[in-house]
Amino acid sequence: MDDLDVRERASRPQRAGQPGFDLVTSKLRRPPVRPGTVHRPSLVERLVREDPRPVVSVVAPAGYGKTTLLAQWAEHNSQAFAWVSVDEADNDPKVLLTYVAQALDAVEPVGERVFDALASPVSSVPGSVVPRLGAAFSSMTSPVVLVLDDVHLLHNSECRAALSVLADHVPYGSRLAFAGRDQPPVRVARLRAEGRILEIGADDLSLTRDEASALLRAAAVRLGEADVAELHRRTEGWAAGLYLAALYLREGGSLPAAALSFGGGDRFVTEYVESEFLERISQKQREFLTRTAVLERMCGPLCEAVLEVPGSAATLAGLARSNLLLVPLDRRGQWYRYHRLFRDMLQAELERQAPGLIPALRRRAAGWHLHSGSPEEALEYFIAAGDVDEVASLVEKIWLSAYRQGRVTTLQRWFRWLDDRGGIEGHLMVAVAAALVAGPTGRAAEAERWADAVDCWQRSSLAKADDLPTEAWATMLRVILCRRGVEQMRADADEAAREFAAANMVVPVAPVFQGIARILSGDPDGGDAFFEEAISWQQASSPDVIATAQCERSLVAMARSQWSQADALAGQAATTLRLAGIEDSYVTPLVCAVQARAALHRGDLQTVRRMLVGAQRLRHLLTYAEPHLAVQARMREVDELFRRRSDLGTLVGEAKALRVRFGNERGSSAPGASTLTAAELRLLPLLTTHLSVPEIAAELFLSSHTIRSQVKSIYRKLDAATRNQAITQARELGLLEG
Repeated sequence: MDDLDVRERASRPQRAGQPGFDLVTSKLRRPPVRPGTVHRPSLVERLVREDPRPVVSVVAPAGYGKTTLLAQWAEHNSQAFAWVSVDEADNDPKVLLTYVAQALDAVEPVGERVFDALASPVSSVPGSVVPRLGAAFSSMTSPVVLVLDDVHLLHNSECRAALSVLADHVPYGSRLAFAGRDQPPVRVARLRAEGRILEIGADDLSLTRDEASALLRAAAVRLGEADVAELHRRTEGWAAGLYLAALYLREGGSLPAAALSFGGGDRFVTEYVESEFLERISQKQREFLTRTAVLERMCGPLCEAVLEVPGSAATLAGLARSNLLLVPLDRRGQWYRYHRLFRDMLQAELERQAPGLIPALRRRAAGWHLHSGSPEEALEYFIAAGDVDEVASLVEKIWLSAYRQGRVTTLQRWFRWLDDRGGIEGHLMVAVAAALVAGPTGRAAEAERWADAVDCWQRSSLAKADDLPTEAWATMLRVILCRRGVEQMRADADEAAREFAAANMVVPVAPVFQGIARILSGDPDGGDAFFEEAISWQQASSPDVIATAQCERSLVAMARSQWSQADALAGQAATTLRLAGIEDSYVTPLVCAVQARAALHRGDLQTVRRMLVGAQRLRHLLTYAEPHLAVQARMREVDELFRRRSDLGTLVGEAKALRVRFGNERGSSAPGASTLTAAELRLLPLLTTHLSVPEIAAELFLSSHTIRSQVKSIYRKLDAATRNQAITQARELGLLEG
């Protein structure tokens, strides 16, 4: 990736648990206050002065100067500012909260455990990420103002709920500031009643007549007092309207037309005025403005690639010097974006004048990003252009890295976009990837649906015999799901290993499942050899695969009554997850269950109870989509698993015997710790948010009646009468963090 790319690696050393995706570091920079900006001393004073209210809300339509006000506040405040400029890509809670964590970490370290939870594909946002991030925020010793700009772009309910909870963790002397076009995602009425929120609205942000005059002078437009007063009256102090009117006048437009067209009755510029303004500038400028409006961010080389016009970099530089509606994104003056209102205007004009050109421009942008080493930017431009095959091809290449970075919500958006457009046909690896992602995240029905699509595709004439890597992964998917019994699982596992070898791929998950298949077939010695092989490939494998192999070896050692070795292997599995920063893994319940069995043998019932509770917290992630691991880790609900997967070999007898033994020996545990169902465990973290029952129901795609029934059951099992009591009890039991 060249040094002009907007995505830059943060300068801090890479943590073990820190996401591997490149952060857009410009999103973490406070926008500079540019020359010619109207200063707002009275509003800044309201923000700067000592104020006990921890939450600040700046809400107004586009173009009222919300960002400018917050930037001026930062410039005149002695406190540190942690800044996050929100965009559409942040509608993934792991992505959004990673930016928040990075912004705070630049002020004062927030701790490894925050980044560990963010990096895990299966960690619960309300159950793990938000409690850890909230605790880190509330314990900061240096006063900080955390700003989230353009927060109205967040429509993901989990993102909005997370920020609402974060508002309850603002430390004394610090502030949490939201800026956007509509009410921020916090309980405004409650905060208002408690005197904990400072609200600034459109009326506060409207420019005074003197400020309007200053804005016009800065834009090189000289008007008499009466004309300024009329323009100010018509625009009602709307800063963007005044500035657009100034641009119109600067290009030779008449004052009466400007006053009428930019009036405050309609807060957005009319189509007529857009055309009038653009008709008064040169054809070259007009084409540059409208055609580059397809870009989220732009630099000179990107503009030249998209427009296919030499000298576009110089045009961009000149525009940056003369137009305040072009926002700089870096200190080198290389990357910019248009003010969102201005971009909307330009895009509307391009839609009217040359709608057929828009997909071509987006494809050129995608091609430039591909060449520059930014595949995800390329993918988003291909999505915007509607290029299904290009999107599918890129998803096939980058899905695994996105999954390992914890961005499951982003992956689901890509899969859903392709599925809605029939984009899975002809791209088997996308369906395989969707199933492989759904399984470890507890979405069993979704994994089954995608697996059915894979089976249908392989039976069709579209299947490619020469696509060895995809065929190998498709075979591996059959192994993991184990839908045709243990003997077929064993045959498929061996076939997958041969296919990976033929494709010259080292995939340690293959010997792990070859070993599991042999264990289930009654061949523990053969299985143990494959587990040893998988562990020997540790450098080429993911930690969850290694931890699985270590757990399976521990179970083999137990079967041989080699309890010392079993205990050591169980501890190694826990250490593997901990060192990798993925303690919130789908493998965690298995690790805890194996440790509990080892502790039970040595009579350490306290550790048994602690491990069983640890297994409960993530138990819902293990479903019939990974039945062998689920049965090995779950004492309860195995009957349901056996109904889904009747042929699991030796596990059937072992599970029954072990359940009886645990029931006899573990004694009384804390109330309800092991009786919550998987559905109740999935619901439990959402009780810590401010989501109502109907909102939780929508989040989980269930009815409100079902959620109310599950909530009542949780209360009963945890001996709680209220939501807060249930949360407190769950935290004391270790089922929730915080």
